[in-house]
Amino acid sequence: MTRPITVGVDGSPASEAAADWAAEEAVRRRLPLRVVHAWQWEPMTVPVVNDRDEQAQWAQSLVREAGQRLAVRHPGLEITAAVLSGEPTTALVRANEDAELLVLGSRGHGALVGFLIGSHAQQVISRVARPVVSVRAPEDQEAARTDGEVVVGQQGSAEDSAAVLRFAFEAAAVRGAPLRAVRAWSLPPVFAYSPLSLRLADEAGGLEPYEKQQLAEALAPWREKFPQVPVREHVEIGSGGQVLLSQTAHAELLVLGRRVRRAPIGTRIGSVAHAALHHARCPVAVIPHD
Repeated sequence: MTRPITVGVDGSPASEAAADWAAEEAVRRRLPLRVVHAWQWEPMTVPVVNDRDEQAQWAQSLVREAGQRLAVRHPGLEITAAVLSGEPTTALVRANEDAELLVLGSRGHGALVGFLIGSHAQQVISRVARPVVSVRAPEDQEAARTDGEVVVGQQGSAEDSAAVLRFAFEAAAVRGAPLRAVRAWSLPPVFAYSPLSLRLADEAGGLEPYEKQQLAEALAPWREKFPQVPVREHVEIGSGGQVLLSQTAHAELLVLGRRVRRAPIGTRIGSVAHAALHHARCPVAVIPHD
Protein backbone atom coordinates (compact mmCIF):
# COMPACT_ATOMS: atom_id res chain seq x y z
CA MET A 1 0.00 0.00 0.00
CA THR A 2 1.27 3.44 -0.94
CA ARG A 3 1.08 5.70 2.08
CA PRO A 4 0.27 9.37 1.41
CA ILE A 5 1.88 12.38 2.97
CA THR A 6 -0.88 13.85 5.13
CA VAL A 7 -1.07 17.51 6.15
CA GLY A 8 -3.42 19.10 8.65
CA VAL A 9 -4.82 22.53 7.76
CA ASP A 10 -6.84 25.01 9.78
CA GLY A 11 -6.66 28.19 7.71
CA SER A 12 -3.72 29.72 9.61
CA PRO A 13 -0.49 30.94 7.94
CA ALA A 14 1.37 28.14 9.74
CA SER A 15 -0.89 25.45 8.30
CA GLU A 16 -0.58 27.02 4.83
CA ALA A 17 3.21 26.79 5.15
CA ALA A 18 2.84 23.18 6.31
CA ALA A 19 0.66 22.40 3.28
CA ASP A 20 3.25 23.92 0.92
CA TRP A 21 6.04 21.91 2.54
CA ALA A 22 4.00 18.71 2.45
CA ALA A 23 3.17 19.16 -1.24
CA GLU A 24 6.82 19.74 -2.13
CA GLU A 25 7.83 16.68 -0.11
CA ALA A 26 5.16 14.57 -1.82
CA VAL A 27 6.54 15.64 -5.21
CA ARG A 28 10.10 14.77 -4.11
CA ARG A 29 9.06 11.34 -2.84
CA ARG A 30 6.54 10.69 -5.64
CA LEU A 31 3.75 10.09 -3.13
CA PRO A 32 0.12 11.25 -3.06
CA LEU A 33 -0.88 14.12 -0.79
CA ARG A 34 -3.83 14.09 1.58
CA VAL A 35 -5.12 17.40 2.95
CA VAL A 36 -7.19 17.06 6.14
CA HIS A 37 -8.94 19.23 8.68
CA ALA A 38 -9.99 17.78 12.03
CA TRP A 39 -13.44 19.19 12.84
CA GLN A 40 -15.75 18.75 15.81
CA TRP A 41 -19.06 20.53 16.29
CA GLU A 42 -18.58 23.21 18.95
CA PRO A 43 -21.33 25.79 19.54
CA MET A 44 -19.90 29.31 19.50
CA THR A 45 -20.91 32.55 21.15
CA VAL A 46 -20.99 34.47 17.86
CA PRO A 47 -24.54 34.04 16.49
CA VAL A 48 -23.60 34.32 12.80
CA VAL A 49 -21.48 31.16 13.00
CA ASN A 50 -23.40 29.36 15.74
CA ASP A 51 -24.74 26.87 13.25
CA ARG A 52 -23.57 23.28 12.81
CA ASP A 53 -24.19 23.22 9.04
CA GLU A 54 -22.29 26.47 8.49
CA GLN A 55 -19.31 25.21 10.46
CA ALA A 56 -19.35 21.92 8.53
CA GLN A 57 -19.51 23.79 5.23
CA TRP A 58 -16.60 26.00 6.30
CA ALA A 59 -14.53 22.91 7.13
CA GLN A 60 -15.31 21.37 3.74
CA SER A 61 -14.46 24.57 1.87
CA LEU A 62 -11.20 24.88 3.85
CA VAL A 63 -9.78 21.54 2.71
CA ARG A 64 -11.21 21.91 -0.80
CA GLU A 65 -9.63 25.33 -1.34
CA ALA A 66 -6.32 24.18 0.17
CA GLY A 67 -6.26 21.23 -2.20
CA GLN A 68 -7.12 23.42 -5.18
CA ARG A 69 -4.37 25.89 -4.33
CA LEU A 70 -1.79 23.13 -4.13
CA ALA A 71 -3.04 21.51 -7.35
CA VAL A 72 -2.36 24.75 -9.21
CA ARG A 73 1.20 24.84 -7.90
CA HIS A 74 1.81 21.11 -8.47
CA PRO A 75 -0.33 20.03 -11.43
CA GLY A 76 1.04 16.47 -11.54
CA LEU A 77 0.50 15.76 -7.85
CA GLU A 78 -2.29 13.41 -6.76
CA ILE A 79 -4.24 15.30 -4.06
CA THR A 80 -7.23 14.28 -1.96
CA ALA A 81 -8.99 16.33 0.70
CA ALA A 82 -11.06 15.22 3.66
CA VAL A 83 -12.66 16.54 6.82
CA LEU A 84 -11.94 14.31 9.82
CA SER A 85 -14.68 14.12 12.41
CA GLY A 86 -14.06 13.95 16.12
CA GLU A 87 -11.73 15.46 18.68
CA PRO A 88 -8.82 17.03 16.73
CA THR A 89 -5.90 15.32 18.49
CA THR A 90 -7.46 11.87 18.25
CA ALA A 91 -8.46 12.44 14.62
CA LEU A 92 -4.93 13.51 13.63
CA VAL A 93 -3.38 10.57 15.49
CA ARG A 94 -5.62 8.25 13.46
CA ALA A 95 -4.67 10.08 10.26
CA ASN A 96 -1.01 9.45 11.05
CA GLU A 97 -1.52 5.69 11.20
CA ASP A 98 -1.81 5.18 7.44
CA ALA A 99 0.41 8.10 6.37
CA GLU A 100 4.04 8.06 5.31
CA LEU A 101 4.34 11.12 7.49
CA LEU A 102 2.02 13.71 9.00
CA VAL A 103 2.80 17.42 8.56
CA LEU A 104 1.53 20.07 10.98
CA GLY A 105 2.03 23.82 11.25
CA SER A 106 3.39 25.67 14.27
CA ARG A 107 3.18 29.29 15.25
CA GLY A 108 6.06 31.41 16.47
CA HIS A 109 6.61 34.13 19.03
CA GLY A 110 9.95 35.47 17.86
CA ALA A 111 13.56 34.33 17.95
CA LEU A 112 14.09 35.04 21.64
CA VAL A 113 10.87 33.64 23.01
CA GLY A 114 10.87 30.61 20.75
CA PHE A 115 7.99 28.78 19.13
CA LEU A 116 4.70 27.43 20.35
CA ILE A 117 3.68 24.30 18.52
CA GLY A 118 0.17 24.30 19.95
CA SER A 119 -1.49 21.90 22.36
CA HIS A 120 -3.00 19.70 19.64
CA ALA A 121 0.29 19.41 17.74
CA GLN A 122 2.31 18.53 20.82
CA GLN A 123 -0.22 15.93 21.90
CA VAL A 124 -0.24 14.42 18.42
CA ILE A 125 3.56 14.24 18.28
CA SER A 126 3.68 12.57 21.68
CA ARG A 127 1.14 9.90 20.74
CA VAL A 128 1.77 8.86 17.15
CA ALA A 129 3.74 5.82 15.99
CA ARG A 130 4.85 7.29 12.64
CA PRO A 131 6.89 10.40 11.67
CA VAL A 132 5.53 13.92 12.16
CA VAL A 133 7.01 17.09 10.65
CA SER A 134 6.41 20.46 12.30
CA VAL A 135 6.63 23.46 9.94
CA ARG A 136 6.95 27.10 10.99
CA ALA A 137 4.72 29.95 9.88
CA PRO A 138 6.35 32.05 7.11
CA GLU A 139 7.21 34.94 9.43
CA ASP A 140 9.13 32.52 11.66
CA GLN A 141 11.32 31.12 8.87
CA GLU A 142 13.56 34.15 8.30
CA ALA A 143 16.66 32.01 8.82
CA ALA A 144 15.29 28.82 7.27
CA ARG A 145 17.03 27.36 4.22
CA THR A 146 15.65 25.60 1.16
CA ASP A 147 19.08 24.57 -0.12
CA GLY A 148 20.85 23.59 3.08
CA GLU A 149 21.73 20.47 5.01
CA VAL A 150 19.61 17.81 6.58
CA VAL A 151 20.68 17.67 10.21
CA VAL A 152 20.03 14.54 12.26
CA GLY A 153 20.50 13.91 15.94
CA GLN A 154 21.95 10.47 16.72
CA GLN A 155 21.63 8.97 20.20
CA GLY A 156 22.32 5.62 21.73
CA SER A 157 23.41 2.60 19.74
CA ALA A 158 23.18 1.91 16.02
CA GLU A 159 20.05 -0.13 16.66
CA ASP A 160 18.46 2.63 18.76
CA SER A 161 18.87 5.24 16.01
CA ALA A 162 18.19 3.11 12.92
CA ALA A 163 14.71 4.53 12.21
CA VAL A 164 15.89 8.11 12.70
CA LEU A 165 18.94 7.70 10.47
CA ARG A 166 16.92 5.93 7.79
CA PHE A 167 14.50 8.87 7.59
CA ALA A 168 17.33 11.42 7.57
CA PHE A 169 19.29 9.67 4.81
CA GLU A 170 16.15 9.29 2.71
CA ALA A 171 15.33 12.98 3.17
CA ALA A 172 18.85 14.02 2.19
CA ALA A 173 18.82 11.69 -0.83
CA VAL A 174 15.57 13.03 -2.31
CA ARG A 175 16.86 16.59 -1.86
CA GLY A 176 20.36 15.97 -3.15
CA ALA A 177 21.49 17.56 0.11
CA PRO A 178 24.38 16.82 2.47
CA LEU A 179 23.67 15.26 5.85
CA ARG A 180 25.10 16.50 9.14
CA ALA A 181 24.99 13.84 11.87
CA VAL A 182 25.20 15.23 15.39
CA ARG A 183 25.88 13.35 18.61
CA ALA A 184 25.95 15.12 21.98
CA TRP A 185 27.54 13.62 25.05
CA SER A 186 28.21 14.61 28.65
CA LEU A 187 30.57 13.60 31.40
CA PRO A 188 28.83 10.82 33.32
CA PRO A 189 28.40 10.69 37.09
CA VAL A 190 30.91 8.40 38.75
CA PHE A 191 28.63 5.36 38.66
CA ALA A 192 26.69 6.11 35.46
CA TYR A 193 28.84 4.02 33.11
CA SER A 194 29.12 0.29 33.60
CA PRO A 195 32.60 -1.27 33.90
CA LEU A 196 32.18 -2.61 30.36
CA SER A 197 31.32 0.85 28.98
CA LEU A 198 34.30 2.37 30.73
CA ARG A 199 36.57 -0.35 29.37
CA LEU A 200 35.28 0.25 25.82
CA ALA A 201 35.79 3.98 26.23
CA ASP A 202 39.32 3.39 27.49
CA GLU A 203 40.07 1.13 24.52
CA ALA A 204 38.80 3.87 22.17
CA GLY A 205 41.25 6.35 23.73
CA GLY A 206 38.84 8.23 25.99
CA LEU A 207 35.22 9.27 26.20
CA GLU A 208 35.14 11.65 23.21
CA PRO A 209 36.83 9.21 20.80
CA TYR A 210 34.41 6.57 22.09
CA GLU A 211 31.43 8.83 21.25
CA LYS A 212 32.86 9.49 17.79
CA GLN A 213 33.27 5.77 17.27
CA GLN A 214 29.66 5.17 18.30
CA LEU A 215 28.43 7.76 15.78
CA ALA A 216 30.59 6.34 13.00
CA GLU A 217 29.33 2.81 13.65
CA ALA A 218 25.69 3.97 13.64
CA LEU A 219 26.20 5.79 10.31
CA ALA A 220 28.15 3.03 8.56
CA PRO A 221 25.26 0.92 7.20
CA TRP A 222 23.36 3.99 6.00
CA ARG A 223 26.41 5.46 4.28
CA GLU A 224 26.73 2.18 2.43
CA LYS A 225 23.04 2.21 1.45
CA PHE A 226 23.09 5.90 0.41
CA PRO A 227 26.59 6.45 -1.06
CA GLN A 228 25.38 9.55 -2.92
CA VAL A 229 24.72 11.44 0.35
CA PRO A 230 27.73 13.43 1.65
CA VAL A 231 27.94 13.07 5.43
CA ARG A 232 29.52 15.39 7.98
CA GLU A 233 29.94 14.14 11.55
CA HIS A 234 29.81 16.37 14.61
CA VAL A 235 30.39 15.15 18.17
CA GLU A 236 30.28 17.68 20.99
CA ILE A 237 30.02 17.69 24.76
CA GLY A 238 26.88 19.42 26.02
CA SER A 239 23.13 19.02 26.37
CA GLY A 240 21.44 17.29 23.46
CA GLY A 241 19.08 20.16 22.68
CA GLN A 242 21.73 22.89 22.75
CA VAL A 243 24.26 20.95 20.69
CA LEU A 244 21.68 19.97 18.10
CA LEU A 245 20.26 23.48 17.74
CA SER A 246 23.76 24.94 17.39
CA GLN A 247 24.23 22.89 14.22
CA THR A 248 21.05 24.01 12.42
CA ALA A 249 22.17 27.40 11.07
CA HIS A 250 22.42 25.97 7.55
CA ALA A 251 19.68 23.35 7.88
CA GLU A 252 16.57 22.99 5.78
CA LEU A 253 15.36 20.06 7.86
CA LEU A 254 16.13 18.79 11.35
CA VAL A 255 15.49 15.11 12.09
CA LEU A 256 15.42 13.68 15.59
CA GLY A 257 14.05 10.70 17.43
CA ARG A 258 11.47 10.28 20.15
CA ARG A 259 11.48 7.11 22.17
CA VAL A 260 8.00 5.64 22.40
CA ARG A 261 7.17 5.53 26.07
CA ARG A 262 4.37 6.60 28.37
CA ALA A 263 4.92 8.94 31.29
CA PRO A 264 3.09 8.38 34.61
CA ILE A 265 0.67 11.13 33.53
CA GLY A 266 -0.09 11.25 29.81
CA THR A 267 2.69 11.19 27.23
CA ARG A 268 5.81 13.24 26.66
CA ILE A 269 8.07 14.09 23.74
CA GLY A 270 11.41 14.34 25.58
CA SER A 271 13.61 17.34 26.32
CA VAL A 272 15.59 17.29 23.05
CA ALA A 273 12.47 17.11 20.88
CA HIS A 274 10.81 19.78 23.01
CA ALA A 275 13.75 22.16 22.57
CA ALA A 276 13.99 21.54 18.83
CA LEU A 277 10.26 21.94 18.20
CA HIS A 278 10.13 25.24 20.04
CA HIS A 279 13.39 26.83 18.90
CA ALA A 280 14.62 25.41 15.58
CA ARG A 281 14.10 27.75 12.62
CA CYS A 282 13.72 24.96 10.06
CA PRO A 283 11.05 22.26 9.81
CA VAL A 284 11.53 19.52 12.40
CA ALA A 285 10.83 15.84 11.77
CA VAL A 286 10.18 13.73 14.88
CA ILE A 287 10.61 9.99 14.35
CA PRO A 288 9.15 7.63 16.98
CA HIS A 289 11.25 4.57 17.75
CA ASP A 290 11.36 1.79 20.33
